[in-house]
Amino acid sequence: MDFLFTSYGWVFRNILWLNILFAILLVFFERRNPTSTWLWLMVLTFLPGIGFILYLFIGQDLSKKKLFKTKEEEDYCFRDIVLVQEKQMDKDEYRYRDPNYIKYEDLIKMHLISSESFFTQDNNVEIYFDGEDKFRALLDGIHNAKHYIHLQYYIFKSDGLGKKVIESLCKKAREGVEVKLLVDGMGGRKFSKKYINQLKESGAEFGVFFPPFVPLVSLRINYRNHRKICIIDGREAFVGGFNVGDEYIGLSKKFGYWRDTHIKIKGSAISSLQWRFFLDWRFATGKEITQCQTYLAEEDSLGDTGIQIVSSGPDSKWPSIKDGYLKMISNAREKVYIETPYFIPDDSIFEALKLAGLSGLDVRVMIPCKPDHPFVYWASMSYIGELLQAGVKFYTYEKGFLHSKVVLMDDFVSSIGTANLDIRSFKLNFEVNAFLYDESINLKLTDKFIDDLQYCKEVTLEEYNNRSGIVKIKESFSRLLSPIL
Repeated sequence: MDFLFTSYGWVFRNILWLNILFAILLVFFERRNPTSTWLWLMVLTFLPGIGFILYLFIGQDLSKKKLFKTKEEEDYCFRDIVLVQEKQMDKDEYRYRDPNYIKYEDLIKMHLISSESFFTQDNNVEIYFDGEDKFRALLDGIHNAKHYIHLQYYIFKSDGLGKKVIESLCKKAREGVEVKLLVDGMGGRKFSKKYINQLKESGAEFGVFFPPFVPLVSLRINYRNHRKICIIDGREAFVGGFNVGDEYIGLSKKFGYWRDTHIKIKGSAISSLQWRFFLDWRFATGKEITQCQTYLAEEDSLGDTGIQIVSSGPDSKWPSIKDGYLKMISNAREKVYIETPYFIPDDSIFEALKLAGLSGLDVRVMIPCKPDHPFVYWASMSYIGELLQAGVKFYTYEKGFLHSKVVLMDDFVSSIGTANLDIRSFKLNFEVNAFLYDESINLKLTDKFIDDLQYCKEVTLEEYNNRSGIVKIKESFSRLLSPIL
């Protein structure tokens, strides 16, 4: 006991010097954004001891290069595959089926070069705005699977919907269908061990991305795999905002109706989602994927929608999804419509939206009125004032919880996926979006956006300026935390 008291006494007497040491490590050994660095220095200064514990949970970045060395090597293995398409576009030899694609070739080439995202133009796309519709289609796809089912979700809950999906997967695995399920170590921390055993007993494979050191407790809040992907037999694939859980089909008393956006793809773009899944699966499980050719998308031309599957994360050289958003906003000539549950733009997105509003474009942003993370909500509200002055319109969705991640540019380009319009999605999470080049898809998404407005309350500049002092304090404090939210 005397030894413990002596040790604690030494720590308290030297906490100032320990804090200085931690600050030096932060400044000189991590190449952070200066804003984020200053934030952590403030936390360490004003919360000595406690600040370092917070940093361990949500801020540490020292092992990033080591963590993702293998993952980067995997990603670069596919570099040669995109070279042909790059050369064809550079020499104006690439043949576009729709002449409208040529107008957006700079966006297409940017994704091709920065994230090695193939451009495919033979896809058929079905859009889901409601969880019941999405999971009915997913379960139908699982039921009809003949060869393989590959699923990846950030959150997978052991509730009614989760049980239904697991039972379907186990049934197919017992029939001899290859089943792989990958969940995130934090989002899936409550995934039932009983379900894991059921999957393994049925012959299915189960993997966890960055599993927690202690069951139910994840010390690594950063670097979460936020992707939601499902590929079935190379004939159809799903990607979008829905996780697996009862709340996503509107059964949560807290959130009520869950408004989200998800798509089902048939066509060559499936191969890009399949490769994305393989890379994450190999990184999480250490298991090699052999005979990749057997998992390629069906070659039949099923549609005429152009798609690029764009991934980004802390292992990426470029923030490709954010850059895609930025280019869409900057290149828009008529409208920019955005649906996002979290609105914490970095400086580049903020300035681009401001300039678009000042240029007279129809710029509208829809966010939820029911926050699932209070600090994120108040931080989101703190960015609205200056953009309202610039002519950007903001709406809060009142019918339930808005979780949709959609960005629309003019009447042709759309983005649907897992990335929110926030710094965490841009830099700290692993995300995947489908960038779609199609007038009819853009029109359907625009019509839904307009339809959603009937359930929204517009945030006016007058109301914003008249908010209470308490609200302003909440916003100011939350905005200081925005680099780590």
